[in-house]
Amino acid sequence: MTAPAQRKGARRGADIPAELLQALSQGRAQSATLVEGLAVDQAQLLGAVFPALPAAVMAAAGAVCERGILQRMNGIGGLLFDALGSEAMVVCSGHPSDTVRGWACFIVGADPGLDLAARLEAIRPLADDAHFGVREWAWMAVRPHLARELDAAVAQLAAWTRAPSERLRRFACEALRPRGVWCAHIAAFKQQPERGLPLLSPLHADAAVYVQDSVANWLNDAAKDRPDWVRALCAQWLQGEPSAATRRICQRALRSLAPPGP
Repeated sequence: MTAPAQRKGARRGADIPAELLQALSQGRAQSATLVEGLAVDQAQLLGAVFPALPAAVMAAAGAVCERGILQRMNGIGGLLFDALGSEAMVVCSGHPSDTVRGWACFIVGADPGLDLAARLEAIRPLADDAHFGVREWAWMAVRPHLARELDAAVAQLAAWTRAPSERLRRFACEALRPRGVWCAHIAAFKQQPERGLPLLSPLHADAAVYVQDSVANWLNDAAKDRPDWVRALCAQWLQGEPSAATRRICQRALRSLAPPGP
């Protein structure tokens, strides 16, 4: 998938030109900012991409589109899987619209026939998508499945920490953050963050800032419940002559903690 065209993008909904909003809602343009992605009329977009959908499905989609953005994406992905199955996945995963490719992520999440390995294999191209938004939908769509098989998910994602793509390395960490954003917390990692070390340790000196930020945010999450563990891990990583990447990760990981007492 080619990278979206470089443009500044709107930072406020009121700043989105009417013609751009129309193009986004008809699947003829990609969003350049989160604000643009949130503004897409997904019911209109669904009708443009799948004009032959039954009226009942379109009505259900209209109701889904009254909800929050994550519920919209998840709801439409589920409706498409139920209505069209693998045909919907083929159309969505290769579509020029980032929102439509986001639906593909939730089609992967909606398929009850996939085991953990097959689900990760199906989400992998979307986790490596050139568009920032699709990469976020990718981990959100499969996170509930990963959390239900936590140790197996960690074991399988550990291999992703060695991927040439920084996007896949970042996914391996971001998908299982203890707290995360727009997602349910993972209680087991809040209580026992050491279970995530097979994902964190290989990335502790990653050269990509994109990955560094995810590792630091994972640890910052963990520090809300296990601050001493995070401090000890960072102290271990900082022994000797740590790389600039490791120093940056640890600084950001500890950003919410007060300095230890005397």
